Amino acid sequence: MAFDLFDLRGCRVLDLSQNFSMDSPPFAYYDGPTIKWVKKIAFEGVNAQHLSTTNHIATHLDSPLHFYDPGPDISGIPIERLVGPACIVDLQQFGIGDYDIYGPQHFEEWERRTGIRIEPDDILVIHTGYHAYYNEDWSPHTKERHPDAAPDLPRSFLRHPGPRAEFCEWVLDRKIRWLAVDAISTDHPFNTKVREARRDLIPEVERKIGMALEEAFPWPRDYQATHTKLFPRGVFHVENVGGDIDLVLNRRVWVGAFPFRFKGGEAAFCRFVAFVRE
Repeated sequence: MAFDLFDLRGCRVLDLSQNFSMDSPPFAYYDGPTIKWVKKIAFEGVNAQHLSTTNHIATHLDSPLHFYDPGPDISGIPIERLVGPACIVDLQQFGIGDYDIYGPQHFEEWERRTGIRIEPDDILVIHTGYHAYYNEDWSPHTKERHPDAAPDLPRSFLRHPGPRAEFCEWVLDRKIRWLAVDAISTDHPFNTKVREARRDLIPEVERKIGMALEEAFPWPRDYQATHTKLFPRGVFHVENVGGDIDLVLNRRVWVGAFPFRFKGGEAAFCRFVAFVRE
C-alpha cells in the first residue's frame, strides 16, 4: 500500500496535558504513584526507574473497560478513533463555578454564541477552568487567563462542576465520539466516591446546587453517569486535561489522545494534543 507525504510544516502541536510525577495526586480511595531509582548513572552507567501507580492520575484516558466489561480495553480502541475534529467549549463564560451543574443547555448556548456546530462524530472538549488548581506545572497561558491559578487540591478534587445524567443522553443523541475535560473527572465530584469520602460537604453542595444530592444524582441509578451510561455505548473520555488548553478555547480544532498500547488496560496515561495552524 502506497501513502502520500502529508506536509505538516504549517501545523503547530499544542500540549493539553498535565505532568505526571511522584507528586501527582490520586483520586479518592486510589493509591498515588511511587517512583524508585533502580540504577544511577554514577554507579551503573545508566539511569533507570521503577514505577508503581494506579492509572487514574494526571492526564489519562479511560477505556470503556474501566466500567464496562467486555470493554474494549485501551489497546482495543483504534488509533484513528483517538484523533479527530473537536469543539473546545469554554463553560466558564457561563459563570459555572464551584459545585455547579452543567448540561445540554450550556453547550447549545455555546453553539448559538460562537456559530460553531457540534457535529456528529466530533470530540467534545470541556473547559471548566479547574485545571488551574491542579498541583502540577501549568502553561504560562494558564496564569494569564486564570489570575488565581495555584495548587488547590481541595478545590480541584472536590468543587469542580459536572453534569447530571441528562447530559449523557444528549451526548448520545448528538453522536459525540468521545469527551475530554480539564477537571479530575467527567462526572460531578459528588456523583463519585467523593460523596462518600467527604460527607461533611454535602450540605454545602446541596445549598449551592439548590437540591438534594439524591435528587440531582440518584444512586445507584445515575452513579458516575458519564462512566456507567456512556462506556457501554462506546463513548469514552480523557480526564485531567490542562497545558495549553486556554489557547484553543471556543474553536474547532483537531485533537489526539495518545496512550500506550496497553493490552487489558482499563485506563492509561496519555498525551493529549491539539493540532492548529500557525
